[in-house]
Amino acid sequence: MNWNKRNHLKTTVAGLGLMMLTACNGIFDDIYDKPEEIVPAKGQIVMDATSWTDWYYVDLDRLHQLATSGDEAALLKAQTEFEAYPIPMQATGDRVDTPTTADEGKDGKVIATQGKKAGQYMYWFDVFGVGIKNNTFSFFEPTAGQTAPENWTFAVHRNNVRTNGGAVLETTYTSMDELPESSEAFRNMTFTEDEWSENAVWNSQDQMLQGYVPSQGIEVNKVLSSWLSMEIPPMPPSFSLNRHVFILRLKNGSYAALQLENYLSPSGKKCYLTINYKYPY
Repeated sequence: MNWNKRNHLKTTVAGLGLMMLTACNGIFDDIYDKPEEIVPAKGQIVMDATSWTDWYYVDLDRLHQLATSGDEAALLKAQTEFEAYPIPMQATGDRVDTPTTADEGKDGKVIATQGKKAGQYMYWFDVFGVGIKNNTFSFFEPTAGQTAPENWTFAVHRNNVRTNGGAVLETTYTSMDELPESSEAFRNMTFTEDEWSENAVWNSQDQMLQGYVPSQGIEVNKVLSSWLSMEIPPMPPSFSLNRHVFILRLKNGSYAALQLENYLSPSGKKCYLTINYKYPY
């Protein structure tokens, strides 16, 4: 075989190899780089709540209306697309470095250091010691209050949940199919309303390794928020899923059943929530 033929053969083989590599890259891109999206089933919400700085609102009445109307495209959009409502960060007044009140919760612990004012609360957390339950107030900066849509039932920020004037009961059921036929079975039980918090709605991780984390001062529902628990240590944080079904009593007296089925995206991102719901219940 002469020199020219050998060069032509090498060029052809190299070209074929490049074509095969390109083709393989395209195939593997589909497999590895573009995980399959989660498509919600009937009575299900898929929400990307991974943002540290936003609240996302769910309107169960709207979902029910769309489900009964038969508009599947609009229903799918309502099950998967949620407008972000940013947590206010801009200070509207002077920084306060000492607690001015000491309002206590039912367990006797201080839950409000500034009279339940809207703002950013910096706390120190014992992230490398006994854990985040050991924490102390550092300083406060007032901000505007949290914005919200006109109609909503509950709102989600990562592993935090709050209700629109509702109250929540945790059941022992671990499947929506196990529930009693109606909510009548729960009507005389004790439901928990939202409570003030100034160290649970974390909105930045910039200083977390030093133990300092800013939180939004706002009311949250601690019972419903328990469907996804965060533990520190270890670092990075670990998450624990509570599969119990929760009963939400809305402010209008109607009921809904809610269950967190999954908190991971197809690519493994945490706080990407798949929520089962039954409404009205």
